Amino acid sequence: HAGGYGYEQWIEQVLQGLGFTREDYRMPLGHLSGGQKTRALMARLLLEKPDLLILDEPTNHLDVQAVEWLEETLRAWDGALLVVSHDRYFLDRVVDRIWEMSRKGIEFYRGNYTAYLTQRQERWERRAAEFDTARERFLGELDYIKRNIARDSTNGMAVGRLKRLVREVRVVQAGGLQLLNTKNWGQVMDEVDISGARWGVADVEQAIKSLQSPIVRPPQLNLRLKPVTRSGNLVLRSSKLTIGYPGNRLFRADPIMLERGECAALIGPNGTGKTTFLRTLLGQLAPLEGDVRLGASLKVGYFAQAHERLEGNGTVLDTIIDFKYMTLGQARSYLAQFLFRGEDVYKTLDMLSGGERGRMALAMLALEDANFLLLDEPTNHLDIPTQEVLQETMENFQGTILLVSHDRYLIDRLATQIWELRDGVMHVFAGTLAEYNAARLRAREVEKQQAAVERKDTRRDGQQARQQRAVDRKREQAVEMAEARVHALEQELLTLGAQIEAAGLAQDVAAIQKLGATYEATRAQLDAAMEQW
Repeated sequence: HAGGYGYEQWIEQVLQGLGFTREDYRMPLGHLSGGQKTRALMARLLLEKPDLLILDEPTNHLDVQAVEWLEETLRAWDGALLVVSHDRYFLDRVVDRIWEMSRKGIEFYRGNYTAYLTQRQERWERRAAEFDTARERFLGELDYIKRNIARDSTNGMAVGRLKRLVREVRVVQAGGLQLLNTKNWGQVMDEVDISGARWGVADVEQAIKSLQSPIVRPPQLNLRLKPVTRSGNLVLRSSKLTIGYPGNRLFRADPIMLERGECAALIGPNGTGKTTFLRTLLGQLAPLEGDVRLGASLKVGYFAQAHERLEGNGTVLDTIIDFKYMTLGQARSYLAQFLFRGEDVYKTLDMLSGGERGRMALAMLALEDANFLLLDEPTNHLDIPTQEVLQETMENFQGTILLVSHDRYLIDRLATQIWELRDGVMHVFAGTLAEYNAARLRAREVEKQQAAVERKDTRRDGQQARQQRAVDRKREQAVEMAEARVHALEQELLTLGAQIEAAGLAQDVAAIQKLGATYEATRAQLDAAMEQW
């Protein structure tokens, strides 16, 4: 009952899932690398099966296979899970809640990362509309008060409305915009501190003019990658290509053909030769065999994982000026677009954090005006807002991209080809990451079916295949119905959002409350439908 018959098998499954081979089992911990120690400690945590598992960047130091195994393990986890991660694809696959930290605290969202993006945008737009509506109402109230407060007949009403307006303005100042529609001012006083000196008309008018929008957006770098020249249609072609060093053959490659506007994602375990391949394309190394040809009118921009161009103890400001001459003011303005502001520009390169080095490398890359980008792990050490900006920039890039990355979310959004390094061969797949995963899943299913054929007689295999097809058909039908349900609810939310906005503009509080309740109920239905899907 305690697992005494199966614990050794479970230990072996966890170790193999996290990338350890049988030869590693007896290795002393002191001989392990930093990444191996991290994986060993994670294995111990998983085997302990705690009620609450807290993981800080769990996909660091894991290859794709180990990450996929971890995802499947955590999806079936019985206990609670709290994850800190910049791996957006991992978050999409594992979590059902998002807690976003900002200067004003923590915001809570239901669903995975993709659902969070949609909800966050909707929340920003709704709060902006509510803020604009409240501000316009405040100005209307203030106009009435200014016209009537000096009149004997209406002074009392104007004073009462002024007191109410003061409270409401102070609520918004304190960040309690969502409490304005409540009738329980005791609740408002409990949640928002609006105590202080009594205000006059002039004080209220100044406060209204200085109100700040309640939307807290994370600071974003301003990245633009615009090629100056247009390359030829054919960007990269290879024939009978073998990559490596003299006496150390790393891999041979399927024939490559990359055309302008495409994005090829080069994936594979660490140490298989991905960076060496990039160095070969840059002309720093010669192929062991065959040839690789670059197209016409190419200007290559290279983002190196190790950031070789950021060595030494020069300052950020001096480095950017040395890289491409500009005046001091221009350099500071340009660096501010990459979140190097104030005294940050005087930091020396050896003092930069991993994220700062990544932003500095992007700043230098944007100055190269390249039309063919070679990107070696560009999202390493970048926070999620910066990853989002980088992704959007590359989606709009008018040139060609060769992307070496473990960031599956980025690959899923960008790649038109997948180049996988496996068993000493670079396999070229013409298609997106979703198509590649589907093809790989089909291949695994074929392997399973072939193994079953070897173990069982033909009749039994035929029966199992029919059963599997029936299950697959039911699953496909269920998925289609779930997708249709999700789509219908999303459209209903869009309609309700428009109605809420219209009611807000009309200052129809009753309609806003009713529509808001319907909106939340529909949102709950959508969450349930998404979970079912």
